[in-house]
Amino acid sequence: MPVDEARELWSRFSAYMEEHRGDLGGFAKSEGFVSAHPRSEGGRAVLVLSRSAPQEAYGSVPKPDAKPAQRKPKHRRR
Repeated sequence: MPVDEARELWSRFSAYMEEHRGDLGGFAKSEGFVSAHPRSEGGRAVLVLSRSAPQEAYGSVPKPDAKPAQRKPKHRRR
């Protein structure tokens, strides 16, 4: 997608999400897609739109190189 079109799409996405917090599927439908998936790639925000992938719940964006969080052992008082 050309950069100017991508910026316009991102602006529509931002405006939609301000009015409809967390409604990724609604935004996707308004643009003719099945799902919208915000991602972080190389430190840059990316919006992946799909005509076939199901919508995922809106949550924290995982970092591609992140290792699973390790739980710290709980210390018991005696």
